[in-house]
Amino acid sequence: MSNTTQKDWTADSLAEAATTLAGTDGAQIVAWSLERFGPRTALACSFSLEDVALVHLASQSGLPFRVIALDTGRLHEETLQVAQRLQERYAITVEWYVPQQDELEALVREAGPFSFRSSLEARKQCCEVRKIRPLRRALAETPAWLTGLRRDQGQTRTKLPIIQRDESFGGIVKLNPLADWTDEHLAAFAEEHKLPRNSLYEDGFTSIGCAPCTRPTRPGEHPRAGRWWWEDPSHSECGLHQGRHHR
Repeated sequence: MSNTTQKDWTADSLAEAATTLAGTDGAQIVAWSLERFGPRTALACSFSLEDVALVHLASQSGLPFRVIALDTGRLHEETLQVAQRLQERYAITVEWYVPQQDELEALVREAGPFSFRSSLEARKQCCEVRKIRPLRRALAETPAWLTGLRRDQGQTRTKLPIIQRDESFGGIVKLNPLADWTDEHLAAFAEEHKLPRNSLYEDGFTSIGCAPCTRPTRPGEHPRAGRWWWEDPSHSECGLHQGRHHR
């Protein structure tokens, strides 16, 4: 196992890794990542079908890994049920991270429980407290993290690379093994391996986040149209995956 640290990843080494990983499949990218970065590598899991597929691939690799998850206090019950099923099936322990109590209390007390609908800035502040700061704690002392992001999920992700340096979280390496997967590929993979699936998908949800910020999509709408639907689609990120990323 050849573990590397943040300081080892220059622009040239990232470019070399991108060339190595080009044309490989998701399973190979996951295995390469876990071998290269070691057992502190974190799989960020929101219990979407993509993230469940990522956990399956990591489990199949036979290498140790961490699964981190954010409990914002606003998750659907159906999402938590998937988390439970995932833990039981793969014999893993999900590392849950929650908002700091004093920060959350201050946010709700000062701005109210639905402040996120008043403006883009207020929504970003809610995501900052409930998601970004907990994720920053989750990724501390972590050389790399893996996500289930895909290029066809929205206009903010069309140029998503397989590997990048994530300056938003201390310059650690971020990998997106499913970047080039399509809806059809994901659906076929989930069916083949009988992956745990959020029942909200059957109710028309195509992208599932916090309950107050997620609705079912309508026929003809983009899969992420149900996230923060009152905002311009170009803003449809919570901040976890939108920052100063370098390839």
